[in-house]
This record gives sequence, structure tokens and C-alpha cells, in this order.
Amino acid sequence: MRSAALAIAMLAAPVAAQAQETASPTSGAVLHDVATPAPVDHAAASSDAVPGVEALPNLADREGWPAPTADSANYGYFLADLLEYRESGQPGVIRWDVFGWYGGDERRIWIKSEGAQSTSRKAETEREAQVLYGQLISPFFDFQAGVRYAQRSGPGPDRSRLYGVVGLQGLAPYRFELEPALFVSEDGKVSGRVTATYDVLLTQRLILQPRIEANVALQADRRFGLGDGLNDTEIGARLRYELRRELAPYVGVSWRQTYGGTKSLARAEGQPTSVVSAVVGLRAWF
Repeated sequence: MRSAALAIAMLAAPVAAQAQETASPTSGAVLHDVATPAPVDHAAASSDAVPGVEALPNLADREGWPAPTADSANYGYFLADLLEYRESGQPGVIRWDVFGWYGGDERRIWIKSEGAQSTSRKAETEREAQVLYGQLISPFFDFQAGVRYAQRSGPGPDRSRLYGVVGLQGLAPYRFELEPALFVSEDGKVSGRVTATYDVLLTQRLILQPRIEANVALQADRRFGLGDGLNDTEIGARLRYELRRELAPYVGVSWRQTYGGTKSLARAEGQPTSVVSAVVGLRAWF
């Protein structure tokens, strides 16, 4: 009997083990016959496997793509930075400083004009015009080269001359507008000018603009009333109110002072050497 019971136990053991391996998960047994999920290959996964997300186009296949954004179009711009009437107790003066350009982001044609037109025929009038080629050399500065024509009229014969011009124009750190330029006249005389302005926003529409301009010459030119060295400076401040961003009337004050040989020549011609003026004008751009 004992040998018969032992034989039955040996036959029942494999059946019990198989039943334990296929037990319900709630029993705590391990399910060896349940297939283990294969690992996900994230490198091979693509967006088309995500519901609701379209597959990314193949960068090598450009067919059907929209036309690229045009970044080589030409534009135009014009600014009347100064367009004003000056009163200083002497004959009034109409003063202007305007410029415009046409071109793209990197290359432009610039046209500039500035001058002072007296309301009296006995006073001198100065005017000039420049035509320049501009090349962007940094994110905020253009290199410019071209020609300048200057004329002075008043008592006596009119005088004019032609210059070659090289200069810069742009926005310096801390938002200073700078415009330095070097001039070489047709008879080889070298002179220079630098103009700097800065906008102080008192409010979103009320803006104070300090401005300074200085002229220098390496050689004297008596025909134009210029000595060598520092010729003159003009310092001013203008308070404008922007009715629109493109249109702003302003009031202000300006002080022009001559120096050295230029001051002596002005005295000899009966011209003032220092003038303080009240100004009223309009600044506009489009």
C-alpha cells in the first residue's frame, strides 16, 4: 500500500505545479505564460504614431511646401527730423534737416538735405544735399559713401563746392543716434561733422530730444568763412508731442557758437558768432 501511495503522489506533482503556474493573477502567482511587451524603440517612433498628430514632412521632400518668405524686398522711408522756424531777435531763419532712403535691409540709396534759409536777403543762407550709397555693416549701423553739394549765398557772390563723403549712421549703445561723416572737397580740403541725438520719453507721446552737432576742418577755407580746427557747435533741446507716431509738433531752444578762425572770419563779415534761438517746428516721417 505504501508503494502504491508513493507512485500516485509522484504522478500528481507535475499536474499540481502546472495548475499553480496558470493560476489567476489575484492569487499572487506568477503568470509565466503571459507574453512580456517588447521594449519601445523611441528613436524609431514618429509623430504619425500619435493619434491626432500629423506626421512631420520629410525635410528632403520640399514638394507642396509654401513659397519662402520674401526677405529681399525694397522699401522707402523719409524723415523730416528738423523742420522749424527760429527766432533770435535777428531776422528769422527757416532750418531743415531731412533724409530718406530706398532699398533693402542691407543696401540702400540715401538722400539727405539740410540748411538754414534766412528771411532777410542781407543774411547768409546755407544749403546742402547728399546722395549716398549705404551698406549695413552691423545690426544697427550703415556705412555710407557718396557725394555732397554745398552752397552759400547772401551778400556778395554765391559760393558752391562739391565733396566726396564717407560716414556712418546708426544707433549706438544706450540708444544714441549718431551720424559722423568725413568730407573731402574738390580742391582736396578735408572737413568733418558729427551729429548726435537722444530721445527721452517723458510719456508715451511727450518726448524730449537733446541734440548736438559739431563741424571741424583740417584746412581753412576763407571763401566759405571757415577756419581750421573746430568751426562751430550747435546744441539744442526740443520737446515734441506725437499726435501720431508719424507727426509731432515741437518747441525748443538752440545755441550756435563759432570758434577760432571761423569766429574771426564771422566777425570780419559782420556775422554773429554766438546765437541763441527759440524754435518751433514739426517732425514727420512716412
